[in-house]
Amino acid sequence: MAAQPLPPTGEPPTAKTCDASGMAMIHRVYKTGFAEGPRLVRGVASGDTAHADAVADHLELLSISLHSHHDGEDEHLWGTLTERAPSCGAHVERMKAQHADMLLHLGELDAALPAWRASAADPVAVLTALDGINAALDAHLPDEEANIVPVMETVITQKEVEWFSEHGRRSTPKGQTWNMLGAMITSQPDGGAEFLGELPPPLRLLWRFVGRPRYERMRAVLEGR
Repeated sequence: MAAQPLPPTGEPPTAKTCDASGMAMIHRVYKTGFAEGPRLVRGVASGDTAHADAVADHLELLSISLHSHHDGEDEHLWGTLTERAPSCGAHVERMKAQHADMLLHLGELDAALPAWRASAADPVAVLTALDGINAALDAHLPDEEANIVPVMETVITQKEVEWFSEHGRRSTPKGQTWNMLGAMITSQPDGGAEFLGELPPPLRLLWRFVGRPRYERMRAVLEGR
């Protein structure tokens, strides 16, 4: 039996302990959602508070989800990685600093949305906050996917990964489940085909006949159609 070649470094391959690809999937939700935020805000006519309310709800959902996502990492990931993969310490410290920067911009958005929602006028504060969020995401997401996810997949268990998914689901506000699921599906490069294929058949049917129509109506309102 022929011997299996070793990697170029001469070190044995490290076995994967979990599948952390869900990190990139949820990252696409934030990148896609916040990237279109300035366009959606600028599409609201001055004084159209009904339209502003819908866009503000959408941005608030993204903010709540991203707050929760980062809170979960801050509380349950960084310490674990530092303990189990000490060589990742510099990356972990950089992630913490990036989270702190993001928190500032999310706080600015959270503070700016109520007044704009009520008046549909002067969106400068909202747009400034979105610019900050998008710049922070551009720096943070690729860094985390390149330098944290591969380490997670060698030291974190599948059960621990699933905790993060459940934590995210619990953070979704009441009445926003279909909208969050729709954002997850539509932000994926394959249109969500792989993600949908992994859902239980009853949930796929509910999405097709209940969730997708509701999500599409919400998107029409967002776009001012």
